[in-house]
Amino acid sequence: MVLSNNRAKAAVDYLISQGIDPSRLKWKGYGESKPRNKCVNGVVCSEEEHQWNRRTEFKVTKILPEK
Repeated sequence: MVLSNNRAKAAVDYLISQGIDPSRLKWKGYGESKPRNKCVNGVVCSEEEHQWNRRTEFKVTKILPEK
């Protein structure tokens, strides 16, 4: 969970460094609670399969009009 939260926070920090207003962003790391495939602790998987679970997803909830 710690690594997942750190990965999510790093993505948000990057967006902030690119000029995105921090009040428009939030993050949540899910760790192994929401895997995209069967690769969790105790399951033999390739590195590529594990990579699939190491992801950052963005959800757009509102599009603001251009200024």
